[in-house]
Amino acid sequence: MDDARGLADRALELAGQHEERGNQAWALRLLGEIASHPAPPDVRIAENHYRQAMALAYELGMRPLLAHCHLGLAKLYRRTGKRQEAQEHLATATTMYREMDMRFWLEEAELRGLA
Repeated sequence: MDDARGLADRALELAGQHEERGNQAWALRLLGEIASHPAPPDVRIAENHYRQAMALAYELGMRPLLAHCHLGLAKLYRRTGKRQEAQEHLATATTMYREMDMRFWLEEAELRGLA
């Protein structure tokens, strides 16, 4: 996990240096995933990374990334017992996946018992 976090931090740094805002958003999502992984997850850091990624994704019109961030938050909140927040983010993610015809991700959420 330390290696993954270090590489993701480096990706975020390089994207910032080269003004690649889309890649910054993807790196922030990755950092959110990494912070969500350990038991227990670092909720504050994960939320912060996901929300930063979502803000950039929204601004840049990166709807698939925005949906993935909502799904990541749904998983995080489910793991930490925040069922209402998990359901809200899951509903947003699945709606977006349907609208974009992203069947794989919609099925993935359903197969994992998230939907």
